[in-house]
Amino acid sequence: MFIIKHKKIFIGISIGLVVLSLLSFFVFGLNVGIDFKGGALSEVVYGGPRPAQADLNQSLKTLNFGTILLQPTGDKGYIVKTRDLSTSEHALLLETLSQKGLNPLTETNFDSIGPSVGRELTRKAILAIILISLAIILFIAFAFRKVSKQVSSWKYGVIAIITLLHDVTIPIGLFIVLSHFYGAELDTLFVVAVLTILGLSVSDTIVIFDRIRENLRNLPTNSDVNFSEIVGKSLEQSYVRSICTSLTVIIVLLVLFFFGPATTKYFALMLTTGMFFGTYSSIFLASPLLVWVEEWQKKS
Repeated sequence: MFIIKHKKIFIGISIGLVVLSLLSFFVFGLNVGIDFKGGALSEVVYGGPRPAQADLNQSLKTLNFGTILLQPTGDKGYIVKTRDLSTSEHALLLETLSQKGLNPLTETNFDSIGPSVGRELTRKAILAIILISLAIILFIAFAFRKVSKQVSSWKYGVIAIITLLHDVTIPIGLFIVLSHFYGAELDTLFVVAVLTILGLSVSDTIVIFDRIRENLRNLPTNSDVNFSEIVGKSLEQSYVRSICTSLTVIIVLLVLFFFGPATTKYFALMLTTGMFFGTYSSIFLASPLLVWVEEWQKKS
């Protein structure tokens, strides 16, 4: 009952973190990658020791190609992201990366993505998130239709979506800060991370909601036990399982972050943050919101 008793504090913490994340968006904005705005991606591997990233960045600035993002990959390679390049500009880029032939390299991959493809990816990403949210509301409304006396079943779904927005907004805020200070770009892996967070977080919330449903269904007729006590009891029965399940996933993601390839580090960090706050919201936000809604209904 500790969580339910102090529900205003935990809801306030969540609101504060969401506000900070939204502020980071308005202050820094999103650093959109070539997957969405169009551009070129080149991956090169050096035959000998890889040149220092700082030296290459200085050389690339002289090309006047606009913003160029250089990311180490493996032991001897770099991934280079630029605006769309002509054939001559592409050749000049490779010549600069090889430091005019002093450091021979092999280009293992080159992709060019037009702006129209980027717009299509953006539209599909937004549509996917909207459809997933609607599916979650409909599923929860149907599953909880027999325990809607205290709180309507569709409100369980709405609260689940609110917690999901919380779980996604905070990692996005972290990503925006990283993109501003470290050059992280919003790409298709970012969208995959957001969709994965939606799926993992809602499962945690549904586990606790399902425990509340079972305890409500098992109440004797005309029982005097109030709704907040049922929610508190349900949390006590399920929060350990929820935390342990999330920890196993977080440990794997942290291993991927520290020991995985450079290209997946931000992806792993996004998922780790999403899992952490997804677990937090399932325990400290979703259930207190249910009690708050039930209390508000009584007063109105």
